[in-house]
Amino acid sequence: MVDQAVNLRRVKLILSFDGTGFSGWQRQANAPTVQGEIERCLAVMTGGEIALHGAGRTDAGVHALAMVAHFSTESTIDCFAFKRGLNSLLPDSIKVLQVVDVDSAFHSRISARAKVYQYYFSTADVMMPCRRLYCAHFPVGFDLEKAVSCLSYIPGKHDFTSFEAVGSRDRENENGRGAVRHIFSVSLTPLNGSSSEYLFQICGDGFLRKMVRNIVGTLIEVGQHRMSVGDFSGLLQCKDRSQAGPTAPACGLFLKKIFYQEGWATA
Repeated sequence: MVDQAVNLRRVKLILSFDGTGFSGWQRQANAPTVQGEIERCLAVMTGGEIALHGAGRTDAGVHALAMVAHFSTESTIDCFAFKRGLNSLLPDSIKVLQVVDVDSAFHSRISARAKVYQYYFSTADVMMPCRRLYCAHFPVGFDLEKAVSCLSYIPGKHDFTSFEAVGSRDRENENGRGAVRHIFSVSLTPLNGSSSEYLFQICGDGFLRKMVRNIVGTLIEVGQHRMSVGDFSGLLQCKDRSQAGPTAPACGLFLKKIFYQEGWATA
């Protein structure tokens, strides 16, 4: 496909990464980032600077199973060669799963209709070393039933200011949607029958900075009897971040999937 405005191809990537060694997705001048690494490799392949646009900005330490990004280029390198070349140049912590040409109307962020995030955490006394980079550790008893009682308050269109990190958005912009997001589904279940490891999953049309981690941190507070279900239910109305729980560690968070309109779906 050709970007008609500037006569460039538009190419979509689906990629996976281990965020442990990166300062998040967004390029930074003095720190390794996922966007920066991919742009470096694209420049090697095409011989020129490439601006890569991601579907979102994951924080430092957050992982992705299927991040979507796109770039425009004059290069005639075919998609298979892009995938093979990028994977040969990228570090083992970043891999490209799919490369396809797309219509110029496609935008990895603007065209997205929904995102799914997963969060893994353990309440065991001792964290297994092989899980420490991909599962948060809260070594205290956990009342799953009580935490699950909070989930019914999350779906729907709400103002999530109580779960919004500082710097999430431009609060002076009166034309945006503010802190309002539409959550389609949410779940919290034991992982593979475990009595101490859990999986939280949430799907919505968008998320504020650290919103998922702040929700999880608050659910942990409820499950460990430091907050009540009633406390949780009032958070969406009070719109006060100081009343919610702490931010859960980044290591447990994974961007699982991004949905687009038919024809632009992820792998």
